[in-house]
Amino acid sequence: MPRSATVVLCCGILAACAAPRPGPATDPAAPGSPEHFPSTYEPLPSTPVLITNATILTGDGKRLDAASILLRDGRIEAVGPNLRAPADAHVVDGSGKWVTPGIIDNHSHLGVYATPAVAAHSDGNEMSGPNTAEVWAEHAVWPQDPGFDAARAGGVTTMQVLPGSANLFGGRTVTLKNVPARTTQAMKFPGAPQGLKMACGENPKRLYGSRQAFPMTRMGDVAGYRMAFSKAFDYREKWRAWADGTVTARPDRDLQLETLVAVLEGEILVHHHCYRADEMAQVLDVAREFGYRVSSFHHATEAYKIGDLLAASDVCASIWADWWGFKLEAWDGIRENAALLHAAGACVVVHSDSDTGIQRLNQEAAKAMASGRNMGIDIDEGEAIRWLTANPARTLGIADRTGTLVPGMMADVVVWDGNPFSVYTRAEKVYIDGALAYDRSDAARQPKSDFMLGIIETTGGLQ
Repeated sequence: MPRSATVVLCCGILAACAAPRPGPATDPAAPGSPEHFPSTYEPLPSTPVLITNATILTGDGKRLDAASILLRDGRIEAVGPNLRAPADAHVVDGSGKWVTPGIIDNHSHLGVYATPAVAAHSDGNEMSGPNTAEVWAEHAVWPQDPGFDAARAGGVTTMQVLPGSANLFGGRTVTLKNVPARTTQAMKFPGAPQGLKMACGENPKRLYGSRQAFPMTRMGDVAGYRMAFSKAFDYREKWRAWADGTVTARPDRDLQLETLVAVLEGEILVHHHCYRADEMAQVLDVAREFGYRVSSFHHATEAYKIGDLLAASDVCASIWADWWGFKLEAWDGIRENAALLHAAGACVVVHSDSDTGIQRLNQEAAKAMASGRNMGIDIDEGEAIRWLTANPARTLGIADRTGTLVPGMMADVVVWDGNPFSVYTRAEKVYIDGALAYDRSDAARQPKSDFMLGIIETTGGLQ
């Protein structure tokens, strides 16, 4: 039987069954496939841990008082009152402490804009053209960035590192476990989907407008998205024709279009930098036109104006607590943004976009919660913690593995020395996959990057 007939009998079209030949986004022979940049992450060694008599925010809306949580083999084994400690468990007295899931920052540039902030570390924006969907942030992440250690001390266990927002299509993102490592691959969250950073508004039009190049206007921004996805449609059809035997010549690979095809196939999640409400609505129209979905709008200072639209579209708003006015498209940012979105039933994420803000995301969420309470929207701690844990996990496609403290989930856990929404509270212990990755009371559990060890003398002075 001819090859093409076999394909037709199997499924009629390529999309309905496994193709006899791989496509452009999944070709195992392709040198740019994710299989060629695999995660080598391995959890740190751990022993069973029972944290007792703590106030536990589970990340799914619940608050448990005087409760315990058992971590074993890198997973949450049990949560609730009166848990017994296994014979081999280390018991942590949680009296007066609060326990939450590890914080997840879905908008970080650690590693690609590393510390110290010098030109040699500026690897976040490939500003050579408005569409650089072919670049991957993970190929620029510097694991020795001291910012990773500072973020861990702030309770951050997972983060998404994105390329910058100079371009319409900035490139692929990477999700990392916040562990000390020699290589980026050893930090990569196993099985986490990649993201695509897109941007609208002032950033791309300002950059390319200054060069008298496309796009110079918001009209050009939207036209740029549509032209790129139209080309991706054609590219996908060429590969389908080759896969089903309609054509015999293997198409030439295009790394830029491979990324966009993976978006169309739902394999890569879209994270769209966008401030204004009207522009977010335009982006949703483009997404509907081409059949992909936006996982989250980032920064989204005017998201409160379209909370109902975001809720209906199942799109999260990843925002700051109170950044506003630093450019015109941020002028209508308000402190009540998160609360109004929450009241509209929309998904809220509090992100950092900052190497310092990532160290106190619990305080950022506290400010957003307080602003809501001041306007009469009562949001309790059990709900607000979602903004830092379960909701960002949702935007990254990893909510089935981390972000909540329920049995079976990764044991990414923070023990706070008080209410995490207090300005006086600090992370005391941080567990990543059940291993104690940071302990404020134990200098041996406060890892420092090789870069810092290389320039700071152990006795206190600079070399």
